[in-house]
Amino acid sequence: MRICYLANAESIHIQRWVNYLAGKGHEVHVLSPNPGEGYIQGVQIHQLTVPLPQKLWAALRSINVMVRIIKVKRLINKIEPDILDAHYISAYGWLAITSGFHPVVLTPWGSDILITPKQSFWLRSLVKYALKRAEMVICDSETVREGLLELGANPTRIRIIYNGIDTQQFSPQPDNQFKNRLGLHGVPVILSTRNLELVYNVEMLIRAIPLVLEQASQARFIIIGDGKQREYLEELATSLGISENISFVGWIPHDELPGYLNSSDIYVSTSRSDSTSMSLQEAMACELAPVVTDLPANREWINDAENGFIVPIDNPQALAERIIYLIENKETRERFGKNSRKIIKERAEYEKEMDKVEELYQGLISSQKSSRKKLTA
Repeated sequence: MRICYLANAESIHIQRWVNYLAGKGHEVHVLSPNPGEGYIQGVQIHQLTVPLPQKLWAALRSINVMVRIIKVKRLINKIEPDILDAHYISAYGWLAITSGFHPVVLTPWGSDILITPKQSFWLRSLVKYALKRAEMVICDSETVREGLLELGANPTRIRIIYNGIDTQQFSPQPDNQFKNRLGLHGVPVILSTRNLELVYNVEMLIRAIPLVLEQASQARFIIIGDGKQREYLEELATSLGISENISFVGWIPHDELPGYLNSSDIYVSTSRSDSTSMSLQEAMACELAPVVTDLPANREWINDAENGFIVPIDNPQALAERIIYLIENKETRERFGKNSRKIIKERAEYEKEMDKVEELYQGLISSQKSSRKKLTA
């Protein structure tokens, strides 16, 4: 197959899809506003925008949009793909549809369905327009599927496929040298790997930390991720007097993440909105005990008190109580971790999920070819 993606090439999510399919021998192209790194040999990245200062592009927003529309059409005509897949509908789905190419697959990631359409009538109309004209929509949770249906997506065109986790790369492999290097040996470690944006609500975790330290003064908290709230959250930690117990690591390469996960005991996600969280699945695969906020997508993976704890959104007290309980009860932590990895092995193996994507692409391409033959007969 010759597969073309419209997406942000810098995202680890799109890199994992592209590299797997290119590794299977397919010709893969990515149309992106950013060049991106981390792709295997043979993947072709086509940059959509002319490199200019960000402030200038912001001032010329309408011109930027027109440049992308024209460039997408030209590139697709030149590449002549068998299939076009746009990841993140509100940013790239409409570009795929306006290209006039078929078949088009749309792959939402969560916020583009659960949050963005609620921000304005225009954005909602844009997403609905794209969904109505796509041949297929691939999502990663029942929560997003329900959101798609509310926006008018055809239920017969929706497929649920998980991003999937490489359970060999993300597996329980304690690395004492790595842990010692971080100064974490012999202390309970709580880890968050969500970006520091408002939707992920890392502030809830920060405000829970003083409550945890009252009962477990040696606990250490590792915050991996970056975003607009980083400065605010660092200042908040200082004002709460917890800076010595918390480390803001920032962004890290994806292949370094297993080391941090395997140096930790408890995983926390305090998000206000989510689809299936790859961050949560990676922690589950490494047998961490999860504590997550009460979201429908989280309940698809966490059974409260069976393989993790579910706490109310914006409730630092409840979060602190569950973290303290897990710190004090090693057997429960270990049981949650083993149960969580078992779920990932059964439902979200990376290669199995990507094989499903490959099969869907092939089936859709064959269906389109058959339809065209009937029209020309």
